[in-house]
Amino acid sequence: MEIKKSSLKVLLVEDEDFARAMVGEMLNSSGITTLATKSVADALSQIDDFDPHVVLTDLDLGNGPDGADLLAKVYRERPWTGLVIMTAHASPELAIKDPSRIPNPTVYIVKSDITSIDKLLVSITESIEANGQFQAEHIEKGDKITITAAQAEILRMIADGLSNSAIAKNRDISLRAAEGIIQRTFQALGVNGDSEVNPRVIAVRMWHQGKVAVK
Repeated sequence: MEIKKSSLKVLLVEDEDFARAMVGEMLNSSGITTLATKSVADALSQIDDFDPHVVLTDLDLGNGPDGADLLAKVYRERPWTGLVIMTAHASPELAIKDPSRIPNPTVYIVKSDITSIDKLLVSITESIEANGQFQAEHIEKGDKITITAAQAEILRMIADGLSNSAIAKNRDISLRAAEGIIQRTFQALGVNGDSEVNPRVIAVRMWHQGKVAVK
């Protein structure tokens, strides 16, 4: 499908200033009309007037509604609009709770893979052509470490700054059980064998760098 870039309009939703500016500049420089916003509320307040062909959003947008909330609403109310997730994480389970909220036609791209406008345009084009299947499986896992969905939830809570006791309370389990799950998560990531490093710091760094995938 050949899409003329100068006829496209993309609504970009990204709460990080640097990423929003960088991606917005890439899109604008390619001739795509881009409206950059930093929250779900900002995006929804302007979507009807802007009338985008594609919504390109991060998943984790800080406090308040997340990218999955936005995409679900757009999918219900504007089913003709292409949907693209742009995130630092190799699997949506690492970015938000209950990724099943993400509509099926959504296309997924990892931020570290956006090395050129061409790769971003592929995702935008795929979203317009989407055939009803959530396309997270196109992500190349390569040398990424694969963990279970339960371990991914533990890693997400660690990245959110929760202590062992807070994780135990969140999951309604004993502190000892929580500590066991956390240790197994570190083992799966291969970050618990060196007494000179903090496994929490290393695990979260891997999470932010998109080096972790979920089964």
